[in-house]
Amino acid sequence: MSKVGFTVNGTQYHLELDTRTTLLDALREHLQLTGSKKGCDHGQCGACTVFVNGRRISSCLTLAVMHEGERITTIEGLGAPDNLHPMQAAFIRHDGYQCGYCTPGQICSAVAILDEIKAEIPSHVTPDLIAAPQITPAEIRERMSGNICRCGAYSNIVDAITEIAGRQA
Repeated sequence: MSKVGFTVNGTQYHLELDTRTTLLDALREHLQLTGSKKGCDHGQCGACTVFVNGRRISSCLTLAVMHEGERITTIEGLGAPDNLHPMQAAFIRHDGYQCGYCTPGQICSAVAILDEIKAEIPSHVTPDLIAAPQITPAEIRERMSGNICRCGAYSNIVDAITEIAGRQA
């Protein structure tokens, strides 16, 4: 067992956890923040995507004790039913979900990819590595490729992200 403290969605927590506890399990089982989903438990589906210090990660692939003192944001920290994050509202408007299981991870990644593009971080499909990446369907699809939707709502997800990207431009 080990003590770990971190800030989740603006609230400081101190937990005593088995050192083998993943960040995902700490969030879901110990803090009852069940928005992040356990899909594959191997970092392949993206359903568990959260932010740690502003960067997206697969929370099933990291141990909670590795995040001592860090800031973690889950889907619950992005918005609330009465005050949705713009990306959450866009997913609703564009029907960017079907069963909804992957949606929290999809939304967290969608927010992150716009931050990555704004920070001029290139992707594998960025044609000019010296110029700022442009928000194109190919860029969006490449950057979202770590998030799998078994229902196939991909075109609607791209539409939602494109809408928010247009507002930020």
